[in-house]
Amino acid sequence: MPTRKAKAEWSGDLKGGKGTMEFGSGAYKVAYSFHSRMETGPGTNPEELIAAAHAGCFSMALSADLGKAGFTPDHITTDASVEFGNGSGKWAIEKIHLDCTAKIPGIDNAKFQEIAAGTKDNCPVSRALASVKDITVTAKLA
Repeated sequence: MPTRKAKAEWSGDLKGGKGTMEFGSGAYKVAYSFHSRMETGPGTNPEELIAAAHAGCFSMALSADLGKAGFTPDHITTDASVEFGNGSGKWAIEKIHLDCTAKIPGIDNAKFQEIAAGTKDNCPVSRALASVKDITVTAKLA
């Protein structure tokens, strides 16, 4: 399996500085700052990138898990919400919620919920984020 890479650069102090994050493939390069992370300034932030990675990983893993159970999804859409805060006295990702809607011929809701819950626990990004105390999923059939 290939090794994936990314790069971040930062200049200046925490509140006045700025930086860029870039995928190793060159597919994505974007600015980030204190304002884009802690407020609503332009640019992105690490938590938004984690949300995108988790949503993408969950959707792919759900497709694989459905396939193992004999179902082929027509479509899966997953939105991820990442909450960043310092409720424990240290800045951390405190909660992630995955909101998934899928169109899957022939599956009943109980089986879908069972598979989605297992995927939430076992997709590679969920496992990588195991230190996040609260990862939840809402799964709906379209």
